[in-house]
Formats: sequence, C-alpha cells, structure tokens
Amino acid sequence: MRGPGDDDAAPPDSPTAPAGVGAAPPDAASARPADALVIAGLVPLSTVDWPGHLVATVFTQGCPWNCFYCHNHALIPTRVPGTVPWAAVRELLGRRHGLLDGVVLTGGEALRQDCLADAVREVVEAGFQVGLHTAGCYPRRLADLVASGLLSWVGLDVKALPAHYPAVVGRPNSGQKAWESLDVLLAAQGEGGPDFEVRTTVVPGDVTAADALEVARRCRDLGVRAYALQQARTQGAPEGFTAVAPGWDAQCERLAAQIEALGFERFEYRPA
Repeated sequence: MRGPGDDDAAPPDSPTAPAGVGAAPPDAASARPADALVIAGLVPLSTVDWPGHLVATVFTQGCPWNCFYCHNHALIPTRVPGTVPWAAVRELLGRRHGLLDGVVLTGGEALRQDCLADAVREVVEAGFQVGLHTAGCYPRRLADLVASGLLSWVGLDVKALPAHYPAVVGRPNSGQKAWESLDVLLAAQGEGGPDFEVRTTVVPGDVTAADALEVARRCRDLGVRAYALQQARTQGAPEGFTAVAPGWDAQCERLAAQIEALGFERFEYRPA
C-alpha cells in the first residue's frame, strides 16, 4: 500500500491484506454485536493507513458505489460472505497492547454495515483509537458516529465536483452525499470532533483529474486543513482499466504543486 484511503487501501487478496486470517466465528452464546461485521481482510500492522500511526487495518465487504477505477474492486459486491471473523480482530488487539495505536476500518464502505458502531465501540473499550476510511456514502451514519466521540480520525474521499459524481461512482445523488459528509466533519472540527484528511484520487483523462484543483480549492475555502492527491492504481481495479498514460506522472506532479500552493496546513502527494 502506498497511502491511506478507501480508494487507496490494499485489496484483501494482496500479500499485505491476507484473507481468512484468524479464529473461527464465535458460537451463538458468546456472540457480540460486532461479530456481525462482514470482513474481507485484515492487515495486522500497517504504517500507511492512518498518517503517523501504527494500526491494524480491517477491510469490510460491500460498497453501494461502483467507482470504475476502484482497486478494491473485489470488495464492492455486498452479498459476498466475509472471510475473517471479528473474533480474529478481537484476538489480535488482545495481543497488541502497547504495539498498536489503533484500528482503521476501511472497505469497501465500512459505514454500509449497521454493526460498525458496535465494532468501533469495542475497539475503543479495548484501549485503542479508531480511524475510519469512507467515501462519504452515508452522511447521517457518519454524523452519528462523529457525535459518539469514538472516532479519532477520518479519511474522506472527495472524488469530484458534486455534479460530476455520477460519472465517477455510477450512482445518482452521490455528490450531494459525499460533500454533505465533508460538512459533517467540518462542523465537528474544533468542537471535539475527529481529525480528518480529505483526499482526491485522479485518473488519466478523466473528470477526477479535471476537477481536482477546484475540488481542493473548495475544500481549502471550506476550512479543510489536511488534503492529499492520489494517483489511481491499476492493481486490483476492474479488468481493462489502466492508470497509465503518456505524460501522466508529470501532469500529476504539476497538479500537486498547484494544490500545495493553496496553503493547506498538511498536504501530501501520493504517486502510484
């Protein structure tokens, strides 16, 4: 993995995100609410999914959007069963006190699952911080989780300008939801809410690249402090997708320089 984000997390069939890790599912008598979480992969130690933190990363299955460049494409289907029980995460945390700062919940889209709040609560009660990667599909669920005070950090994907979202994610009304999710995080900024990073992933010749500078400018004007520009990757994406084009690296470097000049408190460029 080269950096954090729902669009930037290692797919669970890669060497860094093994599927099927951990103990057998608990029996009904010992089950807890978080045990219902459908998990596609678990990374026991990651240095890139939450800037400045050592974390375990949990990949949840299922996403309501269908981004054409998603390199966790295998995690989009919602009816695929999980391969890692939550009990494996629980057991891992029991062994990692003093070694891990926290847990990052990513996907897929982690907020899609109702029991995510139960998983977050259990992690916090075990003595760890929680980070969340989200594409902003569920602003009201995000607001509830932010209001709970249990989240320490959020990585939010803002993929394009609102009007162009359907072309990117394949769903109507998606731009409104993503930008509303940004409003949720901004409203809690400085009011005890989680720290957060906004990031935009760009694809050669696509609206994501055409919009990126204006997306960044609007985020800066709204009060976003941390922003990242990410190149899409071919690995794990749908068959036939490529993130390579003549002059693309140089174009992204110029775009990164323009965004950095906007004056965010923290800016990071993440090449492929």
